[in-house]
Amino acid sequence: MTVSNEEPTLVVTCKLSSAYRQAVAETVADRARIIFLDELDQPVARRAALSSATVLLTNNAIKELPEDERALIGNARLVQFLAAGLDFIPLDELPPQVPLASNAGAQAESMAEHALAMALAAAKRLPMEQARMAGGEFNQAGATRMLAESTCGILGLGGTGLALARLLKCLGACVHGINRRGESSVPIDWVGQPDALDAMLTVSDIVFVTVPLTRETFGIIGRRELGLMKEDAILVNLARGELVDEEALYLHLRDHGRFVACIDAWWVEPRHGRFEMQFPFLDLPNVIASPHNSAAGGNGRINGVKRAALNCLRALAGERPLHLISPDERAWHIGKHEPAARSGRPATNGG
Repeated sequence: MTVSNEEPTLVVTCKLSSAYRQAVAETVADRARIIFLDELDQPVARRAALSSATVLLTNNAIKELPEDERALIGNARLVQFLAAGLDFIPLDELPPQVPLASNAGAQAESMAEHALAMALAAAKRLPMEQARMAGGEFNQAGATRMLAESTCGILGLGGTGLALARLLKCLGACVHGINRRGESSVPIDWVGQPDALDAMLTVSDIVFVTVPLTRETFGIIGRRELGLMKEDAILVNLARGELVDEEALYLHLRDHGRFVACIDAWWVEPRHGRFEMQFPFLDLPNVIASPHNSAAGGNGRINGVKRAALNCLRALAGERPLHLISPDERAWHIGKHEPAARSGRPATNGG
């Protein structure tokens, strides 16, 4: 990558709160000039800033930049997104020669804690027993389970999956994981490649879904996969709703009362323009729900902004950025393409 002698410029195309702006400014410091595009009122000034951009930091560049402005960023070294999951953005509408990077693992620690909280609530049957107590029943002898005696499977060993693995090992759980490489940078008990997913589902007491949504992972948990899981298994999904077949999950929960689903990621959310469910999941006693807020814990979002800014620094310095998006991933997004028909086991994309 060629490095220019001119002062590198980071252009922020999205509106950021004062706290987020400060996080970017403190991370980048004096290593680049920072231009916040929303501070520029004149089209000429915007076009000049975009034409001079070394790196762009964006939430959704397609919405933030009209088509004629996107054409100005063709010489940029990187477009860095704030989000980890970019399946809802038509990335193929950006200049094809410009590298794009996701913010994988942006709020990993917050999301891992949220996943653990949901799993513990299900294992200890907290909402279920509270509902029974509200009805006058005091089920003190009802059995719960310990994570220290459980096998936990993680589908996707990216930033969130690895953070979760660390927490689970601290609790004494037996941790299995699946990713493309079949390797884990965190010591766990077993790790496999995508073709071993069936085996992991079969032995796991709790399955965590942390894999990104791609053409290959769309609907990766369907009726067949749910049928492989234990009768009293716990499924935790905080990645994307579309990873799990909505109808298959609802019917499985309805027909298998000991099976529990912890749902943080839904199929139709405000990012789609509305929130709705095709099936009445919240009427089921074996569902624990949250409004896709697993990333919102503590300084999770601030940490995510800092991680994105750090990756910008790599590109600004002429280094190879992390989490670059492959040409195949750029060509697919959930709003434009139907998922490809799969034969055999699809490849996961989580690290």
